[in-house]
Amino acid sequence: MEFLDLAPFVSAGGTVRLPGSKSISNRVLLLAALAEGVTEVRDLLHSDDTERMLEALQQLGVGVESLGGEAYRIGGVGGPFPVKEAELFLGNAGTAFRPLTAALALAGGHYVLKGVARMHERPIGDLVDGLRQLGAEVRYLGNDGFPPLEIFPASIRAGGVLQVRGDVSSQFLTALLMALPLTGVETRVEVVGELISKPYIEITLATMARFGVEVQREGWQAFVVPAGVRYVSPGTVYVEGDASSASYFLAAGAIGGGPLRVEGVGKDSIQGDVRFAEALALMGARIEMGPNWIEARAPASGKLQAIDLDCNHIPDAAMTLATAALFAEGTTVLRNIASWRVKETDRIAAMATELQKLGAIVEEGPDYLKVTPVPALKPAAIDTYDDHRMAMCFSLAAFATPLRINDPKCVAKTFPDYFERLATVTRSVPVIAIDGPSASGKGTVAARVAAALGFGYLDSGALYRLTALAAQRAGVDWDDEAGVAAVAAGLEVVFGEGSIRLAGEEVEGAIRTEEISQGASKVAALPAVRAALLFRQRVFRCGAGLVGDGRDIGSVVFPDSRLKVFLTASAEVRAERRYKQLIGKGFPANMQAILLDLRERDRRDSERSVAPLQQNEDAVLLDTSGLTIDQAVDQVLDWYGSAS
Repeated sequence: MEFLDLAPFVSAGGTVRLPGSKSISNRVLLLAALAEGVTEVRDLLHSDDTERMLEALQQLGVGVESLGGEAYRIGGVGGPFPVKEAELFLGNAGTAFRPLTAALALAGGHYVLKGVARMHERPIGDLVDGLRQLGAEVRYLGNDGFPPLEIFPASIRAGGVLQVRGDVSSQFLTALLMALPLTGVETRVEVVGELISKPYIEITLATMARFGVEVQREGWQAFVVPAGVRYVSPGTVYVEGDASSASYFLAAGAIGGGPLRVEGVGKDSIQGDVRFAEALALMGARIEMGPNWIEARAPASGKLQAIDLDCNHIPDAAMTLATAALFAEGTTVLRNIASWRVKETDRIAAMATELQKLGAIVEEGPDYLKVTPVPALKPAAIDTYDDHRMAMCFSLAAFATPLRINDPKCVAKTFPDYFERLATVTRSVPVIAIDGPSASGKGTVAARVAAALGFGYLDSGALYRLTALAAQRAGVDWDDEAGVAAVAAGLEVVFGEGSIRLAGEEVEGAIRTEEISQGASKVAALPAVRAALLFRQRVFRCGAGLVGDGRDIGSVVFPDSRLKVFLTASAEVRAERRYKQLIGKGFPANMQAILLDLRERDRRDSERSVAPLQQNEDAVLLDTSGLTIDQAVDQVLDWYGSAS
């Protein structure tokens, strides 16, 4: 499984230009396709969801022309789609699947609509029931009430009243409203029960009006599509930035200090999720807003406060409040979020599971979530459930702990370069990486640099020595890659000043013998062992900063290090240093044997297939053959001062 490790963030600030709104993008594409005339769509979101919609429209006979960048020219068909038989694959794009189901049911053709496995678990029965009230013929190809679907030509009844439940998904009502102008007759849609996700209906009505169709409404209970209306291209349409995506950056500003500004949405937005900013303000964040920008800063007190909020008005953005709650005082309660259960995953259950991995206290209900933070979050590997919003929401936890995001590419659904954008507005705990061959003095220099700066210290080589020692004690051969990797994954290690404890036992002396040194070099060449220890090493990145030493600290473990040093010395000088070190500790030593062993270890480390020992292009060389320890330390501190 692919993963992305996030270093702990210490602050956030800057400006982010948002990608286009997914909800608006797919609504505009569908209405442009059904309209008379040609529409230029600007600032369209590039994502999996919009790609599925564009592909489907082309299959259905719509002219789609890329103008470069985020611009497309859509040749409207002026009514039902001209292609009357097609099989469409729509992935997990609910904003494409539901509206196209309605439009195709009224198009007089034979169609099959399929998606990924999760789409086939997302309910669509209420939409199909509504379409059947009009006379549409839609059949389930799998389980009743769920995709995939087969649609047949049918005689659509003229006018009348149809009913649709409002408490499952607002996309059903959206789909019906956007398709009904194709009938040419007046139709009244009545909502049964409370309508959830009301802001998305506002987006639907506003977009339909932009294409010339004004829907009459009776509050949130009934909507009337007049007779004789048709969609007409407005010429050029600019897609707003995605307000749901804005929530992650606004929360980052509120948690990480700010100011952090998002551009593309603001007080003039038609998207309900801009009201996420109001929720942050209730938590104490300082919010400013312009026509198409919003800016967030941390509370004057420096600490967010818990809230108890009905989230019906911000259904998607409310997910971000669940992770922001990790940084608030008190228990945050998010209510009226039942729609989370029928999204890309059961988001209430998924959110509860992953928050608990971090150590938070969570209570999950049918339509609510309660989150109580803890003084210190635990490092964790977060599963994302093929859900873009899970990945983006949980990135905020990196303000408190090192974090691993599994399957980070799921953000492609709405925000393909999310993590790259996040990196531009966050500042991580700094790292000084000191790599070099064995006995070059990097451990001594690194420890003293860390002490001088008040940073933590990681002796990565000690982790491999500990693995070799633990494997030996467990009777696992050092060449047994799977066995040693299992040992590495289960290490119980505590580093202290001048102390290293393995499973509670002091082992500083035991891991420094020549036998264990050779074992460490052998196990370090095993890919599975290096993978098992990678996240464990990254967890040491916390506090004010970290100085790490090893053989791949700058190239693999912390490639974003503030300063990378390749510290070396001649083999003869290193052998002499090792000889004196061993003799000083009372161990027997032979100078010639040590020199031969160092040269062999250098060869093995530099030729291994995974993370070979080498000087990175962005690392500065420090040859300590003729330097004292103090001189080497001063040089590293001077370089770091210049790099900061």
